[in-house]
Amino acid sequence: MESKGSVLMQRYEVGKLLGQGTFAKVHHARNLETGASVAIKIVDKEKIFKVGMMEQIKREISVMRMVRHPNIVQLYEVMASKTKIYIVMEYAKGGELFNKVAKGKMKGDVARKYFQQLISAVDFCHSRGVYHRDLKPENLLLDDNGNLKITDFGLSALAESKRQDGLLHTTCGTPAYVSPEVINRRGYDGAKADIWSCGVILYVLLSGYLPFHDSNLMEMYRKICQAEFTYPKWFSSDACKLISKILDPNPNTRIPISKIMGTHWFRKGFNLKSAKPHEDTGLRDLEAKAADDAIFDHCENAANTTAEAKQESSKLTNLNAFDIISFSSGFDLSGLFEGSDQKSESRFTSMQPAQTIITKLEDIARKLKLKLTKKDGGCLKLEGSKLGRKGVLSIDAEIFEVTPAFHLVEMKKSNGDTLEYRKMMKQEIRPALKDIAWIWQGDELQQAEQKEGQPADMHSCQIPPLAVN
Repeated sequence: MESKGSVLMQRYEVGKLLGQGTFAKVHHARNLETGASVAIKIVDKEKIFKVGMMEQIKREISVMRMVRHPNIVQLYEVMASKTKIYIVMEYAKGGELFNKVAKGKMKGDVARKYFQQLISAVDFCHSRGVYHRDLKPENLLLDDNGNLKITDFGLSALAESKRQDGLLHTTCGTPAYVSPEVINRRGYDGAKADIWSCGVILYVLLSGYLPFHDSNLMEMYRKICQAEFTYPKWFSSDACKLISKILDPNPNTRIPISKIMGTHWFRKGFNLKSAKPHEDTGLRDLEAKAADDAIFDHCENAANTTAEAKQESSKLTNLNAFDIISFSSGFDLSGLFEGSDQKSESRFTSMQPAQTIITKLEDIARKLKLKLTKKDGGCLKLEGSKLGRKGVLSIDAEIFEVTPAFHLVEMKKSNGDTLEYRKMMKQEIRPALKDIAWIWQGDELQQAEQKEGQPADMHSCQIPPLAVN
């Protein structure tokens, strides 16, 4: 293990720990040849192989090589040992912008400078087909001169990640900074989602607090989806106009970066030359990329081939905050954007262990003479034995783990007639699940009243609290 004062690869003297995550640590270090300070991200190979994060690390490095800009943390080199990957980056001595925000609101000119640098860097990323997808003050660093530096491209996406509809579909980011269309889970434009996050950041810089905040996560998402927030009295009219155009819940009418940069508020004191990207390094970058590929090829060949076998085929899908909000019944966020979509699906939550839920579904299948097939990841398929109006009725069931003691089960028709599906769910399956189902979609308020003996509100039917990253 690398410790303070140790020498890495005969090139860097490792210094103090700057930050630590589940799979990596970031240390300050000194280049022994030049004496320059750097930050080294030390990634544990075994851990990232086990959780399938190698592609994410490779993408992060690839993206950092593409986006060389004065306001983006620069990647210097990538090295590897038998057990670690070392990502050597520019050291931002000023720390996180978040630390300044935590002290309270900033003066207008200071906030404007940071926002100008942020927008310039994000615009450059977009010009290279890169979408950050996790912009927030914690991922904005400051150098010796107080200039902003975007970091942490671990959740970034490239233009080629888009599906045939031209949109991105992976729901990710930090809840308070994500755009309504990301929450909506119907596909989104990465550039427009980044712009929304920049708007939230600008509000935070000027006010010292978030525009959308609530101890009830669902209520916070409702506010985001409806852009429900107020302006402090000290905001200038120009700042309010700009923020209102950025925090537009409709991505189709949200202001683009080109127009943001053309507003009177943004142009004040803006130095275009200072935001000029670094020159393209051409061949040097190609050589560096080839070296990166060699490192990762070696990592993959050296990986224990039994790693995949260690992953339990029956491991349940883990829900993040976005999934939970999307699945939460009685609160369909998609209705805020488009007409309701009548899907042939039902969901219920259960306080029972996953195996108990699976056993119950097996019992129901036997009773109803349905063929039950188990798949990976807590998925099951129930198929009828007779032809219906539109073929054989087939129902897919998937169990999601919210916490070890709390599960969400989604059941949806994958084949057959919708009316037959609904009839079977209402008359056979739902009654048979009454012993293990806590709340069915759409039943929260009614069941809460029955259980508590008093009128229910949104807080009374919340799922158990969980950490949101």
